[in-house]
Amino acid sequence: MRKIKLALCDDHNLFRVGMASILTQIPDFDLILEAANGQELIDKIARRMPDVVLLDLQMPVLDGTATADYLREHHPLVKIVVLTMHDEDRMVLHLLEKGVSGYLLKDSDPEEVEKAVRKVIDEGVYLNEFVSRAMLRKMTNAAAAAKPASTLYNSKILLSEREKEVLKLICEGLSTAEISEKIFLSPRTVEGHRLRILEKTGTKNTAGMVAYAFKNNLV
Repeated sequence: MRKIKLALCDDHNLFRVGMASILTQIPDFDLILEAANGQELIDKIARRMPDVVLLDLQMPVLDGTATADYLREHHPLVKIVVLTMHDEDRMVLHLLEKGVSGYLLKDSDPEEVEKAVRKVIDEGVYLNEFVSRAMLRKMTNAAAAAKPASTLYNSKILLSEREKEVLKLICEGLSTAEISEKIFLSPRTVEGHRLRILEKTGTKNTAGMVAYAFKNNLV
């Protein structure tokens, strides 16, 4: 079985050592590099390329947001799972829209970290209950603001009825295979709809598309 190559970037040595200990106990996880800030990660990643980066946000030299921007531009195939204490809805949605694949709080259970890594490898995104609640609050607040009918959805984003259906199911956390079974389409057709939605919304990956959908009341 091919191992999942991981990078861990966090400036708090005690937390980093503890997380590294947890990750190295998982048989098919391979922690190939550690870094104390974004610049150190960038310097090291040129020599050893991970599949997933576990990334803190608040760090010296180069913070997590700037590091995520660099990775998305220069290494778009690398998945990013944010691991932080910042629980603001605005930050969650902002980073997901930028293309981060998952967002975890540092008090998450080790089992959830493992689940998130596997999920972003298999499906490209991990949306846990915390992220889903942030999205729901955004949607509820937008509805309460009673915006005019001519929203971004109506004026700029034109999705077919099938694309709307696929987008809704993606936002519910269903995988391509699950959507295929639910609406009786082949996985290839579902993936085609997903790619067209990405193109129409101008987002970089599934996580960004989901964040965009909630932010702009598409679902």
